[in-house]
Amino acid sequence: MDKRNKVAVIVAGGTGTRMQSSVPKQFLDLAGRPVLYHSIAAFIAAFPDISIVLVSADAYSDHISNVLQHFTGQNIIVVNGGETRFHSVKNGLQQVSGDAVVFVHDGVRPLASASLIRHCYDAALSYGSAIPVIDMKDSIREVEGEKNRAVDRERFKIIQTPQTFLSELILPAFELPYDPLFTDEATVVERLGHAVYLIPGEEANIKITRPLDLVIAEKLLTLRESH
Repeated sequence: MDKRNKVAVIVAGGTGTRMQSSVPKQFLDLAGRPVLYHSIAAFIAAFPDISIVLVSADAYSDHISNVLQHFTGQNIIVVNGGETRFHSVKNGLQQVSGDAVVFVHDGVRPLASASLIRHCYDAALSYGSAIPVIDMKDSIREVEGEKNRAVDRERFKIIQTPQTFLSELILPAFELPYDPLFTDEATVVERLGHAVYLIPGEEANIKITRPLDLVIAEKLLTLRESH
């Protein structure tokens, strides 16, 4: 079995305008700890030997220090974010050396389970990549100008993180020039001609973007800890 280094690049530089809060959403309280704390803790629960690269902004250094005090002794480094998500991830990837399995995760997805993270690792070893997805439950319509039409939701998936890759796929991909069509890491890797492998994600692996999401996450966390 291939036992590679594991590196999680956790992007935590968002400003959180939709939360109507002066504190960025990754640092808001969730069950007594910052949202970002839970995102980091999930990876350590999955792989205690993992290296973590936090991508943030200088302006949040006090918030980051507050989070990191819970992880003394863990291999965590902090790098500055960039102009876009692509540039932020690229900055984080510069800390990856040697053969590794690289996870890229949203700092505001605090409920990814250790089992999902381990599944991503195993699938990346087998297929080169692992992108967690869930089904669409709502009906959707495609809008073109003044017209719209129903489309088959079975043909579409909702993308989650951690998007996971072998280092030899993702590192060369991020040497490409930036393109606004790069909406996530999978689109960058695809540009080099690699197919990406989809795995089942988790309904609970929600992204905290609005105040309601924080309420839902708190409830899900309470339910998980009671089992």
